[in-house]
Amino acid sequence: MSAPHLDNSLNALGLMSGTSLDGVDAAIIRTNGTTITAHGPALTLPYTAELRRRLRELLDNALGLQPDNADLKAVEHALTQVHVQAVQQLRQMAPHMPVDVIGFHGQTILHQPGRTWQIGDAAYLSHQTNLPVVHDFRSADVAAGGEGAPLVPLYHAALLHNRPAPVAVLNLGGVANLSLITRQGQIVACDTGPGNALLDDWASQHTGTPCDTDGQLAALGTVNAQVLEHLLAHPFFQQPAPKSLDRLSFHNALAHLAGLSAADGAATLVAFTVQAIARTPLPETPLEWFVCGGGRHNPTLMNALTKALPGAVYPAENLGWNGDALEAECFGFLAIRSLAGLPLSLPTTTGVPSPQTGGRLTCMGITPWRRWFQTVPTHGFSSPT
Repeated sequence: MSAPHLDNSLNALGLMSGTSLDGVDAAIIRTNGTTITAHGPALTLPYTAELRRRLRELLDNALGLQPDNADLKAVEHALTQVHVQAVQQLRQMAPHMPVDVIGFHGQTILHQPGRTWQIGDAAYLSHQTNLPVVHDFRSADVAAGGEGAPLVPLYHAALLHNRPAPVAVLNLGGVANLSLITRQGQIVACDTGPGNALLDDWASQHTGTPCDTDGQLAALGTVNAQVLEHLLAHPFFQQPAPKSLDRLSFHNALAHLAGLSAADGAATLVAFTVQAIARTPLPETPLEWFVCGGGRHNPTLMNALTKALPGAVYPAENLGWNGDALEAECFGFLAIRSLAGLPLSLPTTTGVPSPQTGGRLTCMGITPWRRWFQTVPTHGFSSPT
């Protein structure tokens, strides 16, 4: 573990395993929790098909699971081992950026109002890497009355600090979410609806592949307008923002596609994702949308967004970002904010009554840097245990 940097920045390695269940994203950034001074390398370590299957079983049965369930603990250990491998590989790629702390999101298996559940063994990760680990980013927000999601908006705002506002970042993971920076600098955010999850499930059922590769299936289909409007009548879309979703919140939507061809069903699901975004009420209309997450690799989805959204739509790479690494970078950023006691969420991002810090620190005998804590501006920060 390296010593704190003189500019009060630390090298944070963020880990994210999202609702798409495809693997672990890992990225290193240098930050003081307010500004980002360097972006390091990033990688994605895919889950095996077997681990992905076991994780999906957990998602499907999470409501009935107890934390000490033997199958749950076995899967948790297996996915934590993948995270350990990701950390080890990334550190080998970046000897010039020795890691000070890990931001470990874990794998969400359940997210609903008043409850959020991420699995992952932070103590094992800390022990295997000999690094302090900040984890459990969402539960403090939920306990305080927030949605617990999305947590990326503060990072998006830091990245967009010099862009003309209003400007938005759109993340297309298993669930889609957006962050809007207004002309006055307010950060407004919410989950918008499905991202890739439904389309992935549809493609898996009808083609045997885990996703609609390059949007080829949807490109061959025609949107069924009647089914689309039925999907958009879901009560979620009448709820005011901020609001959030579970990966399976719209799982029953696939039943409404019965009778459609594989291509028409895929096209209708693309339109569902896009129209849910386009119909999200926003206080200001973005001049630009920067798209990150796996969905930006789908040309059919990106073309539909370009047609449906006001303003210009670009992949995140247009700003020099790595659109596959942003969420991992975010949890490195949030780890530093957690150590400094800075807010991770706001009333306008999760609905929490007041700005809320969060995260827990697991050190496994490693002594954190007390002097660094004392020199970073804090908001009621007390030394973690």
